[in-house]
Amino acid sequence: MADLPQHARVVIIGGGVVGCSILYHLAKKGWRDIILLERRELSCGSSWHAAGQFHIINSNANLSALQLHTLKFYPQLEEESGQSIGLHRTGGIYLASTEERLNYLIQEQAKNREHNPDMRFISLEEAHEKHPLIDKSHFLGALYDPLDGHVDPASVVQAYAKAAQQAGATVLQHTRVTALQARNDSGWNVTTETGTVQAEIVVNAGGLWAREVGRMAGIELPLQAMEHHYLITEPLAEIEALRRELPAMVDFDGNAYGRQEGMGMLLGTYEEGGKPWAVDGTSWDFGHELLPDNLPRIATRLETAFAHFPALETAGIKKVVNGPFTFAPDGNALVGPVPGLRNYWSACAVMAGYCQGAGLGKVFADWMTEGEPGMDVFAMDVARYGDFATRHYTVNKVIENFGRRFMVAYPNEELPVMRPWHTTALYERFKATGAVFGASFGLEHVLWFAPTTKSAVETPTFRRSNAFAHVADEVCHVREHSGLIEIANFSKYEITGTGAAAYLDSLFAGHLPPPGRLRLSPLLTPRGRLLGDLSIARLDEETFYVFGSGAAQMAHMRVFLSHLPDTGVTVCNRSSQWHGIAIAGPQAREVLARLTREDVTNAAFPFMSVRRMEAGGVPSIVARVSFTGELGYEIYCAAEYQLALYEALMTAGTNAKIRPFGSRALMSMRLEKNYGAWAMDFREDFTPTEAGLDVFVAHDKTADFVGKAAVQSERIHGSTRRRVNLVIDADDADANGDEPIYKDDKYAGFVTSGGYGHFVKKSFAVGYLDTALAQEQSEFTVEILGSRRTAVIQHQPAHDPDNIRMRS
Repeated sequence: MADLPQHARVVIIGGGVVGCSILYHLAKKGWRDIILLERRELSCGSSWHAAGQFHIINSNANLSALQLHTLKFYPQLEEESGQSIGLHRTGGIYLASTEERLNYLIQEQAKNREHNPDMRFISLEEAHEKHPLIDKSHFLGALYDPLDGHVDPASVVQAYAKAAQQAGATVLQHTRVTALQARNDSGWNVTTETGTVQAEIVVNAGGLWAREVGRMAGIELPLQAMEHHYLITEPLAEIEALRRELPAMVDFDGNAYGRQEGMGMLLGTYEEGGKPWAVDGTSWDFGHELLPDNLPRIATRLETAFAHFPALETAGIKKVVNGPFTFAPDGNALVGPVPGLRNYWSACAVMAGYCQGAGLGKVFADWMTEGEPGMDVFAMDVARYGDFATRHYTVNKVIENFGRRFMVAYPNEELPVMRPWHTTALYERFKATGAVFGASFGLEHVLWFAPTTKSAVETPTFRRSNAFAHVADEVCHVREHSGLIEIANFSKYEITGTGAAAYLDSLFAGHLPPPGRLRLSPLLTPRGRLLGDLSIARLDEETFYVFGSGAAQMAHMRVFLSHLPDTGVTVCNRSSQWHGIAIAGPQAREVLARLTREDVTNAAFPFMSVRRMEAGGVPSIVARVSFTGELGYEIYCAAEYQLALYEALMTAGTNAKIRPFGSRALMSMRLEKNYGAWAMDFREDFTPTEAGLDVFVAHDKTADFVGKAAVQSERIHGSTRRRVNLVIDADDADANGDEPIYKDDKYAGFVTSGGYGHFVKKSFAVGYLDTALAQEQSEFTVEILGSRRTAVIQHQPAHDPDNIRMRS
């Protein structure tokens, strides 16, 4: 074994599939002086006992693309390493036993049309022919993907490590990390049982021990290990009679997966109410060992599997595997730079390492070497969690999502565990009036209002839900009278100091507003892609407030703090301390005027103005802006004043018929105005030019803002695609995201969001097309639940295209 060096550019802690993949990809990028430290042998945690089955389907399109990259990379890994990985490209069959599960598979196939066109529906007869163990009488449809299959887990880990070492990286086994100490130079002292190495960057790929490695750095990562069963049968005559290998399968009704193992079957399942393992911490002595099996716990799932695959019911069980795997609260990985720590990266909770390993390694290598991951990976970003993800919250949400591993995910579904968790002063008021809530970043927010508290339930569906008529009523009321919506779930950052203006000018792509004004400005990556679509309010020469997406607050704070100068600027996240209420509608000014002595006429307080004022006696920051496209105001106040502000608004708005509305209505109104939304239409996949935000980029300003060279280059050479707004001839289902767009029966682009515009009574979608096609006046089609619906580009907003109402 090589000696531990004194210095390393990167130290990766953990020798599982993820750690070894990151090591390999960094080495292939040309980085040297990179080390992987493994406490025992490689793949000694969860990797060695994984089933090794891989697939592409994922509810998040970018994660699906990342998995596709992994599947296509395996032959290259074998060739470069000279190591067989036991690659079996058997194909995979996804089975649907209900209409809703079939709709889910229809959506998944549509999502993959561009990158994986060979994914296709097959008849149940063909499914049975490919996989004779299937009892086709239980199913309505089958989706087949020829790229699916399985690998030998330990061999994959060894191949990554071998190829990394051939490229100049170092792997040290039997070298347990015992302590981490942050250095003044932003690096880390990594203490092991054999010595200490000074690392510029630390990557926590600790797997089952990721929490322990996190605690060494003073953080509690939101992840929890769960016991997971699969079993391997004795040889089956039905398989022995075949001269080929069975395709892999996923049975959504049984929440189960399976593949051939020798002449038998490997069958795994994820049960409801699963058992968390090592809640208080993982022993360093745990290694190549399994947990006691508990088949009664998965008996219900097995009964379904035996009914769907009858040959399994009488098969002998050769082996039962019960091993721990780590999960984050939503089931996705925790990757990226950890907010609040310098040069400490997370690569944890990757429970699908053999589906995602190569893709994650590439993302990490790009992110470290080029300053950005190369695609929108927020669904896996460790920064999607904050202090709300306590250990109690994490354990309970992990149990919930564990049992949903292969369950259908509906676009309008809200999961019940740990709800409510973080609430505002208005929660009980809204609940008493029939509010239906969603949760974002742990915070409850109103989706829509039902007529009664008993009817305040929404049925999960891929089609228009029981909320449809009630959201329509809210939209029309705001457009015709006035309404209010809580905006506690917006992020609010306070930036102050003598250097605040220069700091923000170097960070944001737009011009800064003068005092008393508000401006929209993109936040960009070094390669000119969107990191944020934020509003900058300037209260005086040295005081700024920045408003944005509440869900992205930790990701944005990570950027803000990484660029913060040593002196002259203070950045504070006020999102939990400052809540607020927005009012909108043709009578919104009348309502505000009743609450303040300030002059809020159009001449004195025009569109995009911002001012400190008392509103109903409450000290507030009031911005004249509205995402509804109506005359409106966003009123921000300290959380302890929010209830008083609400009561004042409801009283002052009596004659204006003011009433609360929810975010579903807000989303409907923004579609009628052709507005894009963060995390859907605006995200790191797109540039400002592509997204239609180039108008907010100050190409002429002196400051060398982040991404300036990239956006200026794109301005000269042009962009290859553009955001478009489509009106669709929809039926009882609207687009919601990732649907393919066709031109003359050829794939032309994709949808990023959609919904129904209740005031103008049209179905809308926002999407991206090639630049030339984005100017077309002719028809397109959008595939919604397997039906291609006619669509046309709407170049002007359907509602108030001249913005007269908003600026009045």
